[in-house]
Amino acid sequence: MRLLWTLPTLWLLAAEDLSAHRARTRRELAPGLHERGIRDAGGSYCERNDACCAGRDDACTVPYLDTICYCDLFCNRTVSDCCPDFWEYCLGIPPPVVVLKGCDRGGQKYPTGATYRENCNLCTCSGNGKWDCEQHACLIDGEMIDAINRGNYGWRAANYSHFWGMTLDEGIRYRLGTIKPPPLVMHMNELQMNMDTNEQLPSHFNAADKWPGLVLEPLDQGNCAGSWAFSTAAVASDRISIHSMGHMTPALSPQNLISCDTRNQQGCSGGRIDRAWWYLRRRGVVTDSCYPFTSREKDSSPAGRPCMMQSRSTGRGKRQATQRCPNPQTHSNEIYQSTPAYRLSSSEKEIMKELMENGPVQAIMEVHEDFFVYKSGVYRHTPVMAGKPEHHRRHGTHSVKITGWGEVRTPQGQTQKYWVSIALAMKPLCNRCPPALGAAWVRWRVMRGLASRRCCLVSRVLVTLQRCHQPPLGPCALSVGPVLELRS
Repeated sequence: MRLLWTLPTLWLLAAEDLSAHRARTRRELAPGLHERGIRDAGGSYCERNDACCAGRDDACTVPYLDTICYCDLFCNRTVSDCCPDFWEYCLGIPPPVVVLKGCDRGGQKYPTGATYRENCNLCTCSGNGKWDCEQHACLIDGEMIDAINRGNYGWRAANYSHFWGMTLDEGIRYRLGTIKPPPLVMHMNELQMNMDTNEQLPSHFNAADKWPGLVLEPLDQGNCAGSWAFSTAAVASDRISIHSMGHMTPALSPQNLISCDTRNQQGCSGGRIDRAWWYLRRRGVVTDSCYPFTSREKDSSPAGRPCMMQSRSTGRGKRQATQRCPNPQTHSNEIYQSTPAYRLSSSEKEIMKELMENGPVQAIMEVHEDFFVYKSGVYRHTPVMAGKPEHHRRHGTHSVKITGWGEVRTPQGQTQKYWVSIALAMKPLCNRCPPALGAAWVRWRVMRGLASRRCCLVSRVLVTLQRCHQPPLGPCALSVGPVLELRS
């Protein structure tokens, strides 16, 4: 303990010092450091620097947490900015303010107000010496993963680092993004396919195997809730590539839809696929290389970015771009369009026939909290979070690209059918990813609806027709974009 002054001397020096500083300084106007109590009361500050300064000395400071504290006599005024050990080390008296306890973590002591992040929750050291943590439901939940893997649910779960630290609310809000079409759209008259009822379809099918190189690599939607745009662009791209027999292989731009299809749409905050197909028909879009995706993170505005591509009519329903590509490295700004949508039968056999003859289709599905930890197997929603508070049990709507179907044998000897789909909200490793794709997508299997009344009921299929205008192919009417609604 360093006692340089007697108390009468101290108060005399203080009086002289205050009379010499008539103007109120920034330090005098600043709030005190210990209004809620002393943080890190056991820390060595004045003692560590052997600093006890007489009177007022604005240079007599020591770093203190996220600010500075003082070891001069002036600090001991009504509004104190003294270091925690000033009173005991310099004056030899107990602190006149409440001492806040620190918190222990990992064998170390942390001062009051210190913070750390536990997955998606911020924990703060409170004045009572305990960590006060937020209670958000996290997108990655270790208990949920363990429960799924222990149970007999037919699929495996895993922890994905790119989702770590996100709340479940953020996952639903930023990683999905499809709004269900209105009843008027979902109740369109069905168009029956010309199909032999006795025709036998294969037990397994994958569009990428039938049309190698023509089922294009999907893009990662990042934290943009734009699955409505990504899945629409992906399915339309595949259909154009397949039915032009590879003469045209455009990867259509989801950013063009996100930024320009703004009527009753919310861009990176969600949108409707029926509106996306309407925009493709009436306005058309360019390729992703011409108009690349830039709304990867959480944008404050609904569309994320202003529209940078316009087109004009050239007659007979065709459109021509009136602006250059936003990407200056690409010069081709050709517009691709589709024709009006119509509804197919909800017969899964007809859907399978459509997929096998014309290429990938688009599906709307209800997504639950366990969707984001899917790794392998036939996915279906599990009840493992049923005992948790309601904010741990969330769901939203997502649209995906269906590329095939298959079946597996369960341990009980039953045949379990599934759809093969690509979910653009996910980025884990997968079994048969193209080499250039890295971890930007996942091919995952959805339990087929009629195998269980609890999962993935298939209904309401919409189709549009794609026009091919480039010679020598000539005009053609091709199916584009069947929409399956998969509901849990």
